[in-house]
Amino acid sequence: MPLRARVAAALVLLYAQPVSRIGRLTINDVTDDQTTVTVQLGDPPSPLPEPVAELMRAYILSRQHLPYASSRSSHWLFPGRQPGQPMNPVSLQTHLREIGVPPQRGRASAIRQLVLQAPAPSSRRHSAITTRPPPG
Repeated sequence: MPLRARVAAALVLLYAQPVSRIGRLTINDVTDDQTTVTVQLGDPPSPLPEPVAELMRAYILSRQHLPYASSRSSHWLFPGRQPGQPMNPVSLQTHLREIGVPPQRGRASAIRQLVLQAPAPSSRRHSAITTRPPPG
């Protein structure tokens, strides 16, 4: 599987990011301190778990071998064919579908999983709610 598609798929599936958002990431949005790789999807940056962090490292190193000379020096994480432009979101979606990751369903699945991992609401907040009729 192409490394670019694997990295993009990981960002869709781990962080429920739309393809249009992933396509606009720049090299500066990825930080590697040799221990942790993070991606600036919000504040604070999101850490990439292993083995995704290693995939990201390999992908960034592989960008020097991209087929378009203008892409090699591009600041976009996923550079497009046009100089200075990111990869077209439709093209990125096509790459994801080719490796078996439908972007919209993958994103929806990731959102469902994140909701399941969220802490349950505190019952203390709801303790003021009562079924007794008001005094009167």
